[in-house]
Amino acid sequence: MQLLLKANLPYATVTVAYQEKIVEISDVLVDTGSASTILSADKLMNIGIKPSFDDTLHTIRGIGGGEVVFLRKVDFLKLGERSISDFEIEVGGMDYGFDINGIIGMDFLINTGAIINLRELRIDFAE
Repeated sequence: MQLLLKANLPYATVTVAYQEKIVEISDVLVDTGSASTILSADKLMNIGIKPSFDDTLHTIRGIGGGEVVFLRKVDFLKLGERSISDFEIEVGGMDYGFDINGIIGMDFLINTGAIINLRELRIDFAE
């Protein structure tokens, strides 16, 4: 899968399925410095992912600051031709001061055997 370089950072498009609804989300940062995967609440609202009263809220911290998120298990998360079923993501506001709709973190990258080729700006997956 081809990566898109914006402001010297690698971005991709992911596909998320939840309760038989599917959404494609662009401008998702591929980030080996992030332990977990987080996606924009605004983008996921279209497929019915929204906070509920029984959600546990978590505060995450990173270079962009802190943010309150909730967890949601999705039917699948797909990057290129590789997907993980019943994958748990964090859902948050993603208000970091620049256009970003999510972060693919190490939880997804390790589980899929991602191979990031920065010379060719590609992400492939081990068999």
